[in-house]
Amino acid sequence: MPSQPSERSKQNLTMTCGSKSSTRSSFIPQGVSWLLPCVLVACAAAPHPQKTAQPPIATQQPSPAAPESDATYHFMMGHQAELSQDIDTAIKEYQAALKIDPKSREVQARLAALYFALGDFPQAIQYAEEVGQGTGQEPQMLTQMAGILASAGKSDRALELLDKAIESAPERGESYFPKGLILLNQKRVAEAEQAVKKGLQYSQDSPIGHYYLGRVSLEAGNTDQAVANFDRAITVNPSFEPAYLAQASVFESRQEKDKAISVLKRYLEQVNPRNRDIRQHLVQLYIATKDYAGGLAELETMLQDNPGDLDAQLRMALIYGEKKEFSKAINLLTEILNAKPAELKVRDYLGYLYEETKDFPKAIETYRYNLHLDPRFSDSHIHLGVLLYRLKQFPEAVTHLDEAVHLVPKQPEPYIVLGLAHLQSEQFEKATHAFEEGIRHHPKNADLHFNLGTAYDKLNRFQDVEQAMETALSLDPHHADALNYLGYSYADRGIKIEQALSLTKRAVALKPENGYYVDSLGWAFYKSGMLTEALIEIKKAVSLVGDDPVIYEHLGDIYMKQQKSTDARDAWLHSLELDPSNDKLLQRFREHGMTNPAYEERIQQAKRRVAEKTQSHQAIP
Repeated sequence: MPSQPSERSKQNLTMTCGSKSSTRSSFIPQGVSWLLPCVLVACAAAPHPQKTAQPPIATQQPSPAAPESDATYHFMMGHQAELSQDIDTAIKEYQAALKIDPKSREVQARLAALYFALGDFPQAIQYAEEVGQGTGQEPQMLTQMAGILASAGKSDRALELLDKAIESAPERGESYFPKGLILLNQKRVAEAEQAVKKGLQYSQDSPIGHYYLGRVSLEAGNTDQAVANFDRAITVNPSFEPAYLAQASVFESRQEKDKAISVLKRYLEQVNPRNRDIRQHLVQLYIATKDYAGGLAELETMLQDNPGDLDAQLRMALIYGEKKEFSKAINLLTEILNAKPAELKVRDYLGYLYEETKDFPKAIETYRYNLHLDPRFSDSHIHLGVLLYRLKQFPEAVTHLDEAVHLVPKQPEPYIVLGLAHLQSEQFEKATHAFEEGIRHHPKNADLHFNLGTAYDKLNRFQDVEQAMETALSLDPHHADALNYLGYSYADRGIKIEQALSLTKRAVALKPENGYYVDSLGWAFYKSGMLTEALIEIKKAVSLVGDDPVIYEHLGDIYMKQQKSTDARDAWLHSLELDPSNDKLLQRFREHGMTNPAYEERIQQAKRRVAEKTQSHQAIP
């Protein structure tokens, strides 16, 4: 029968400002992203011409030491512009302040942060480097600048600033954690672990420290310890989002999806019940574990918050589809398309659901409407082509599959079905061309080589058949179809019988419930003269397949060889009733004197039934 158609992901990183913490959802190059919000808001004080002031907390209004100075005025104006998200004005004012007070590290730090936020790394690096020059800086400011330098690819320089911060305030645990993260990104795992643990000696209740220690454990391959560290971070701060996400990710990587689900549910309960991304991921996990009730419950919650959430409705439809509740899925998809008629992928899935309910006219109509909206939408060309092939409407199937291989030559499946459609239309040269063209784009696709072999067989190019099948088996030694086809071909021609037996045995071993493979094995036994074994296998094939004309013909041949003419006559007559067009068998049937008016009438009735069935198939639109 022809074939039918690490590197661990980076966790959300943590940012701190002194003892405060927040999270950053986007990924920063090299995994460093601490302190940026504080840098951008107000971690520095107003400039002073003589000395550096103590930095206030992030939300505190800067308190200038010289309120009437021009530098302080520009700094204050820059700060106000920054709070108003007017970054251009903020930069302009800070630069004006720096022109008056060129040594102000506070202003340099602000400019470094703003340029970094704008993606201007050269400028950000320049100002961060200026802040780091000399001595006397606050450790918090040094840590901020280290974050910018590390994120801009200057990890070694960032480590120098962090070491300077640690030297000036060795009891400040917050300076050790970013150092540990940089060392971790440099694959210096032992040093990273040492740095983070040192920080935890001074800041035992730091969720960031425990989180980073979990990251170190992951890099070291100790997932159990990583989970424990992330759990400690959550215990210290039940609202610390990165630890939940990291812990869930570990459970997923270990295929412990139930535990991942438990962590994410805990996050939604304790941290942010309105986090849509987390709830969507939870739905995916429910689907992966086939807990459709759990997935539907989460989607219901999302729809309660936002009844117009089309994405949640689509996911719900997908779940109903998985549950085989097709009418519910179809109703939901129809509602989505009423709101967004141009959603081609949604309509394409709707066509698939109509196929599943055997409503083929509706499926065809749905695919065709998609192609009316966008004649280049390849998915609907492929699915319509495959459906028409299944309905034996080969000319129109070929039209859509031809367009599909033109639009998406990187997909092998359209080439396969296109070639099969040509085969069914007895256009063997076109079928060969379709398979060969597919192989040109996908030379390592075993199915294409297998089907090319079947096309060569129709053209009586048996050497090419052998080569194509052998190529398919070299690409996939467990390609059961190729094993069966080549083995049966040898047996049917009465050549290489030992190979025929070996190949068909391998095919049956792979798929013992495939009656056609079992028939091939039985036929190989028959050709080798092992009639007892042949009869056992052919009878098994009959029980597995049921009414198949070729298998019953083989059964009759075995009985005839065993001189059981009555059994042979019954088997052959049944084969002719299933396929009355088998003129060769009909001739043999008559030559052995097995015919009479009653049998002839049964064969003629069979011919009429086949003709009526063919007409009914052609009537399907």
